[in-house]
Amino acid sequence: MPERHPIHDDVDEIVDAWRRERPDLDPEPMHVMSRISRLARRLDLDRSSAFARHGMDGWEFDVLSTLRRAGPPYELSPGDLVRATLVTSGTMTNRIDRLTARGWVERAPSPRDRRSVIVRLTDDGRTAVDAALADLLERERDILADLGPGDQADLVAHLRRLLAPFEG
Repeated sequence: MPERHPIHDDVDEIVDAWRRERPDLDPEPMHVMSRISRLARRLDLDRSSAFARHGMDGWEFDVLSTLRRAGPPYELSPGDLVRATLVTSGTMTNRIDRLTARGWVERAPSPRDRRSVIVRLTDDGRTAVDAALADLLERERDILADLGPGDQADLVAHLRRLLAPFEG
C-alpha cells in the first residue's frame, strides 16, 4: 500500500474504497487521473465565472482570443477559426453571427478572394477580450501561488507529456 500523504482528499477516499472493494485491481492511476479530471471541472467553472464577470461565455472568449492572438489586423477566415476552436463550421457560423450582433466581430470580404469572408475583431471585441484575459490570468496566478516556479515548470513538463499523445 502506498505511503499516505499528509493532505488527504476525496480522491484518496475513492482509491481506498476501490482497493477495498476490488483488491484484484490496482487503482493507482486514479490518484493522477481523477485529480486531473476534478481539477479540470473546477477550472472550467472558475473560468466560466471569470468570463461571466465580463458578460461573456467561454465560447465567446475562445473565438475572441483566437482572433486576438492572430495579431494585427486581428482577423481570420471562418475555416481558420473552426480549426483553432475545434467546432463544426455550422457552429462557427452561429457563433460569428452572435458575436457580430454583440459588436465584437465583423465580417469583411477576404482580400485574397472576394467570394469568401474574413472575421475581424472590432475595437469593442478587443477591449472585452483583453479585460477578460487580464482577470483570468490574475485568477490563474492566484491558483498557482502555492507552487514555486520550479514546481510549475515540472508540472508543465509532466502535463505536456501526458497531453502529447492526444494532440496531433
